[in-house]
Amino acid sequence: MDRTVNDFDRARGRMAGDFRTMITDSEALLKAAASVSGKGFAAARTKFEDKLRHAKATLTDASQPVFDRTMESAAVADDYVRGNPWTAVGLAITAGVLIGFFAAKR
Repeated sequence: MDRTVNDFDRARGRMAGDFRTMITDSEALLKAAASVSGKGFAAARTKFEDKLRHAKATLTDASQPVFDRTMESAAVADDYVRGNPWTAVGLAITAGVLIGFFAAKR
């Protein structure tokens, strides 16, 4: 679990950096559009598109390990519930009673 959190934090840091760069490039693109210089605008637009593509790839790469681990956890939980159905029912009833008790106190 700690590995997943660390991976997610590193990916989040990379994405934050990519989005900061994308914002900076967006500002450059807007400045180039204001002066409407053909070469300057095309270069800024190309650079912006590259950064956007890179940010999308980073987001996909960062979310994949979290998705994979979530699927593994769901499979383990499913196996446990199928192997111990009455324990799962007991835990669900206990959780429901506790939630009802705390909700009634408010």
